[in-house]
Amino acid sequence: MNILGIESSCDETAAAVVENGTKILSNIVASSADMHAESGGIIPENAARQQIKSIIPVITSALEKAKINNEKIEAIAVTSGPGLIGSLLVGIETAKTLSLLWNKPIIPVNHLSAHIYANWLSDKKSPEFPALALVVSGGHTDIVLMKDHGKLEWIGGTRDDAAGEAFDKTARLLGLPYPGGPAISIEAEKYMTKNPKTKLSFFPRPIINEKNYDWSFSGLKTAVLNEVKDRELNNEEKQKIAAEVQEAIVDVLIKKTLRAVQEYKPKSLLLAGGVAANIRLKEKFESAISEHVGKINLFVPPIKLCTDNAAYIASFAYFNHSPVPWQKINANPQLTITGQV
Repeated sequence: MNILGIESSCDETAAAVVENGTKILSNIVASSADMHAESGGIIPENAARQQIKSIIPVITSALEKAKINNEKIEAIAVTSGPGLIGSLLVGIETAKTLSLLWNKPIIPVNHLSAHIYANWLSDKKSPEFPALALVVSGGHTDIVLMKDHGKLEWIGGTRDDAAGEAFDKTARLLGLPYPGGPAISIEAEKYMTKNPKTKLSFFPRPIINEKNYDWSFSGLKTAVLNEVKDRELNNEEKQKIAAEVQEAIVDVLIKKTLRAVQEYKPKSLLLAGGVAANIRLKEKFESAISEHVGKINLFVPPIKLCTDNAAYIASFAYFNHSPVPWQKINANPQLTITGQV
């Protein structure tokens, strides 16, 4: 079954064709990251205008690369939330139009839970259920128990700033470019290469010892602000702070997630979302699992599938095949990870 996926929830415009939920035939992303870097972050109106320009060329490219035409597309999947309202509408209205013109079923997709399906698009064996999934992105940090496709139980999430927001905001405080996660990671790697034995424990690990699966990163952001305000930092100082910030975020994510692994005893642990591309996070998860948890299969998508793209939108739609009349699909910017589209 060939599904055309369309994703436009935030700053990317993406389309992909995926066969049977696991085989990527094409995956095209038009990024506006350079434009947003100039403004130091995403301006919603600018993002939507750029997506209007990009959406048709991206879909055309996805079909051409997959070497199929619309007649061989059996369904259209589109992100309906969460995200920026203007951006979501670009993808939704395009998908509705194609559904009507091509006479194809249309499947609305929850972007957050779809992130998890990047783990079904790698060369590894597919994850086994029950699975525990940690979804860490720019605006969301959630941990859910997956008992099967479509059966998600939310067990914890962020109380304030998500991990990705903490990266972006602390990067801005350090004068580093947007997006903040990769910028922090690059500077942290420079410091750790020069100081491999340094213990990174300067900043707090908020609510790390609370007996729940919630996160809070606003206090970490404030700690960084207090450390850097009224100071002219040299490059080495910026690198050290970046390394400390990254380590603090990673430590909290890992400790609480592994506590959930011990309680729920899943067969698979899945990482997903843009922050899952963080190399330090993957390294420390692999080390901690081998040392403290025992046998569990850890899945981390390839970096190119962690960030926003349409391949996992199409994969989600295959495994959660619930077509809806195109007239009833609406954008829902506030959708939660277990919310119904």
